[in-house]
Amino acid sequence: MTVQEIDLLRWDLSPFFPGPDSAEFDRAYHALIQDIEAVSALQETHGVRRRAGDEVDAAFVAAFEEVLAAWNALKERQQLLLAYLGCLTTTDARDDASRARQSQLNMQAVCVDKLYTRFVGWVGTSDIESLAAQSELAKDHTYLLWKMQQQARRQMPEGEEELAAELGTAGLTGWARLHGNLSALLEVIVALPEGDVTLPMSSVRALASHPDRQARKAAFEAEIRTWEGMAIPFAAALNGIKGFQQTVRRRRGYTDDVEPTLLANGINRAALDAMQTACVESFPDFRRYMAAKAKAMGLERLAWYDLVAPVGASAKRYSWPEAEAFIVENFGRYSDRLAEFAARTFEERWTDVEPRMGKQGGAYCTLLRPGISRILMNFDGSFNSVSTLAHELGHAYHNLNLKDRTSLQRGTPSTLAETASIFCETLAFEAAATQVRPDERLALLDTVLERNLAVVVDIHSRFLLERGVFAKRAERDLTVPELNDLMMEAQRQTYGPDLELLHPYMWAVKGHYYNSVFYNYPYTFGLLFGLGLYSIYQKEPDSFRAEYDEFLSSTGTADAHTLASRFGIDTQSVEFWRSSLDIIRGQISEFEDAVPTT
Repeated sequence: MTVQEIDLLRWDLSPFFPGPDSAEFDRAYHALIQDIEAVSALQETHGVRRRAGDEVDAAFVAAFEEVLAAWNALKERQQLLLAYLGCLTTTDARDDASRARQSQLNMQAVCVDKLYTRFVGWVGTSDIESLAAQSELAKDHTYLLWKMQQQARRQMPEGEEELAAELGTAGLTGWARLHGNLSALLEVIVALPEGDVTLPMSSVRALASHPDRQARKAAFEAEIRTWEGMAIPFAAALNGIKGFQQTVRRRRGYTDDVEPTLLANGINRAALDAMQTACVESFPDFRRYMAAKAKAMGLERLAWYDLVAPVGASAKRYSWPEAEAFIVENFGRYSDRLAEFAARTFEERWTDVEPRMGKQGGAYCTLLRPGISRILMNFDGSFNSVSTLAHELGHAYHNLNLKDRTSLQRGTPSTLAETASIFCETLAFEAAATQVRPDERLALLDTVLERNLAVVVDIHSRFLLERGVFAKRAERDLTVPELNDLMMEAQRQTYGPDLELLHPYMWAVKGHYYNSVFYNYPYTFGLLFGLGLYSIYQKEPDSFRAEYDEFLSSTGTADAHTLASRFGIDTQSVEFWRSSLDIIRGQISEFEDAVPTT
């Protein structure tokens, strides 16, 4: 492969900085420090702390507008630096220069967090209705003000909040970095049928879709041995993180570990309960899919390493240029704006798609400047990879639509952050479905059902695992065998009793456990909400297009229930979630019908 060909598979970060040690980065870093100092001085001048009274007069309005403008500017600069360094460290676990810079930035982030906590307390203990009535800027940030009010009610005393922010860097961030760095550097020896090979963990996990069952089994066994060898430090990291999160949650007065995530994700308990009720009802349908897949593969039942194995006629393999062309052409069937945007991302090399040692597995999209993103993934030529590309481009398109919002208005909850990604993924699937031969349709259906199985069934197993970890962590640290048992019990409850082999170390695999609290259910929300929107688009395409981009632009300005109501969706109704799952049930029935009878 030529240098030019390699460059096409790696993103271009030069529009931001020449490197982490460049003079340009230094200037931006010191400008951020100046911004932090300026916000600190401004907040001291205006007495930005929790208030004894909530009165809002002209002086308070003027102070609020000045402080809010300063915060938007600071957050803009901080986002660029954090995202840029994140791009470097996730593509090269041995990039010590970037990690050193990242550590510096994390120390500054503690100062930012402490100042923002004071800002939240100041605004949240004020009469926000009066503030919005007197200030257009406040009115434009009404949802932010409401969230601040809710957060202020749960704040610990200022000194304790500041201590939690400082300890977070030493505790939460350090443990998460340990997990991420060690995972990215894992090398695994796999005894493949053609001989032993040494691969990075991301490539080993990709062998789960290998057509040869012996190769899949060998990769799975090698993966399990490797995670077993890392289990003790990863268990220590998970115990440390969940213990810290739970302690802070209790000190803030939340009733359980899920409650603080509801505000962050822009939903209420009724919406979560309705969605999870519908999901649990659907598990028998997903077991029908698994049974049909086993039949298609000539197996009595599936093992864990068969879940994403290919079935049906060989699906098309895509070169990277073919993947680009497929995306642009089929995004164009929805709108010129979406297609032109995708083409721009390819021309400007927004994507890093080459799997390599030291690069993080999985995929993500990160915002650097307003409307400008970068996408990481590990492309393997399968339609699943093309679908992942469409998914991440959906995130980037969402960022484009948020371009003209302020930095604080772009704070989209994870539940709604998955909307555009699922929508674009569905566009890719529907396009592929019209292009495949009849004997290839089984393979295509299997690809989309694998995703649905992961997002509805596996995600719920992760929710159960995390809930179980928190319950036991309230008493003491969990041992490795206890974590394995919790993981397998969660998998049995969701996948059912017929899965031949489980993955006891999935708690060690998923980096989200080491960063967020209950990161899992927003993905299910995003999938089912996105499918619901796509169904509306199919029925009313013209009116939908007119509203969709504005909806994406508004995802940081209201909660999910309010925004969904624009499309006549009630997120607190079990019936809505059932209707989205009915789309998946239809795919399962079609898959069953397509499986050969002999």
